[in-house]
Amino acid sequence: MKLSEVRERAFAMPLTNPSYPPAPYRFRDREYVIVTYRTDPDALAAVVPEPLEIVEPVVKYEFIRMPDSTGFGDYTESGQVIPVRYRGEEGVYVHSMYLDDDAPIAGGREIWGFPKKLASPKIVHEGDVIVGTLHYGSQLCATGTMGYKHREVDHAGVLKALAVPNFLLKIIPHVDGSPRILELVRYFLTDVTLKGAWTAPAALQLYAHAIADVARLPVLEVKSALHFVADLTLGPGEVVHDYLAGT
Repeated sequence: MKLSEVRERAFAMPLTNPSYPPAPYRFRDREYVIVTYRTDPDALAAVVPEPLEIVEPVVKYEFIRMPDSTGFGDYTESGQVIPVRYRGEEGVYVHSMYLDDDAPIAGGREIWGFPKKLASPKIVHEGDVIVGTLHYGSQLCATGTMGYKHREVDHAGVLKALAVPNFLLKIIPHVDGSPRILELVRYFLTDVTLKGAWTAPAALQLYAHAIADVARLPVLEVKSALHFVADLTLGPGEVVHDYLAGT
């Protein structure tokens, strides 16, 4: 293969058979169960990187079912998102993500810097309850339960929350193991069609685990829960802070 061909064809690894296709990435009937809870402020301060600022000691624990996603297929995801502020702009910091599909793990980490790990999250409907679980191997790491569609939620508020910027810490090592890329990345969800949104009583339990350490941000009080279904596009990212350059 010629040098020019390598440059033209390279967008992801492996070169001749990439793990995922090029963008755009459109998600249809994406189902969210989000339990918002109060946590330990000191524990939160230990995981949120500057220059992001913590808004309040709150975490959003997410279970997300993605049955139809362009290029990534059918998979489920679970993890923690933290409300933050960046230079006066309010958004969320994606702290942890666990999912069961190789393509979005590879693409998410390589393109945007999503903190994705391979695990076994699930969302199931059991009668009048929605149950979300996260297993890492044989071990249960998280369980969330929520009543099924007790009350409808105003769509404007949900759409406003989906429109805020999302922040990620992208880390790509050099061949000697030192960081070659160390950036704060911002991205947005676009072209959102909200198909329904509901709230109900909820509960959340997190269990200590060496590798899937979701319990590092303990549940002190469940504040609210949200269940919704939407179509959306995962937009491209932009670098807002380069830690290696100091800008």
